[in-house]
Amino acid sequence: MPEAVITDEMVESMKARAGVNLRIDHSVNNEEATRIAVTKFTGGIGDVNTLWTDAEQAQRSDYGAPVAPPSFVIGCFSGIQFGWPGLGAFHNATQAHFYKPVYWGDTITATCRYDGFTGPRPSKFAGQMVTDHFVNSYRNQHDELVAEINWQVVNFERGSAKSRSKEAGKDSSKPELVLPHPWQEDEIVAIERQVLAEKPRGTAPRFWEDVTVGETMQTLTKGPIGLTDEVAFIAGGGTPIPRLKAHAAALADYQAHPAWSFRDPVMGSSEPIYAVHYNKAAANAMGVAFQYDVGFQRQCWQTQLLTNWIGDNGWVADCSSEYRGFVYLSDVITLGGEVTGKEITSDGEHVVHLTTFATNQRGANVMPGTATVALPSAEGVSPVARRARKA
Repeated sequence: MPEAVITDEMVESMKARAGVNLRIDHSVNNEEATRIAVTKFTGGIGDVNTLWTDAEQAQRSDYGAPVAPPSFVIGCFSGIQFGWPGLGAFHNATQAHFYKPVYWGDTITATCRYDGFTGPRPSKFAGQMVTDHFVNSYRNQHDELVAEINWQVVNFERGSAKSRSKEAGKDSSKPELVLPHPWQEDEIVAIERQVLAEKPRGTAPRFWEDVTVGETMQTLTKGPIGLTDEVAFIAGGGTPIPRLKAHAAALADYQAHPAWSFRDPVMGSSEPIYAVHYNKAAANAMGVAFQYDVGFQRQCWQTQLLTNWIGDNGWVADCSSEYRGFVYLSDVITLGGEVTGKEITSDGEHVVHLTTFATNQRGANVMPGTATVALPSAEGVSPVARRARKA
């Protein structure tokens, strides 16, 4: 992969692009919320909530019709490679806002605006880095804004990161990171038992009046994360950047956009930079020891944690996460959270505020987050009924 350092010319070039609506056709992954598209997306994020896949259940709910999970818009478009040629990049934070349901049959149009960057600033990991800021908007066929996602990407000097990664590996004062994680069979059996025991709340309402500050959420477990988990996310709508192609179709893209690809030193093939999530050589070239998850994939896990907890009558209004550290293939991630506050808003919505976490088997919180959800009240209509499309 090409390796560059941040220069004054590069900084001025990126300043001039702030506020621009970007061309995203090459990375739009889906436009229609068909039954199959929704089913593949929920399977790709590991969501077993039948509200999203059982048309009859959804019709009986306050949605009144078959519906997609709120994170489905991420499967339509998530992000793009943009600017800073020769630098490495990590998606490091997301703030998602959900306004209206996406129903089966809806057409979603996405846009992406570049809001500029912060930095450059020094980094212990990679010399210098800058943080890009983007805003994705998603509208349905009625031109209604259904969701908006703010997201940030850290760009770093890849060559410096690789050399520092090698030096860190020589530091005997730090515990050795063994990858893949050396699980024992009895540990895996216990983890899989936990995964299968975790169920969404479903049709039983969680009333706002019954929630108390300090209450903990049920857990959601992911892993041990394998190659097929990453492939399923990509195939189900993980919006690789750009869309994955093969043979001549891929080579034509890579010839036109050399920064999109690299030469695999083992296979000899041209591979997308996105392959860091399933190709070890790509991850190593990025200065990372092993393949790792997708930032927006982790965001989908947080959203699933929330929809599992609130039940079919609740609504995820906002959720935010920071992606701290890598989630490597073979890791196990346990998500959970706690109620930190509750209120009735000025427009009569009964909302609950939460903090969330995502902890790996090494005890690190790799995705601290916050969320605001609206819950049904015993005194009024549910937040879903407020937002449901009128016939």
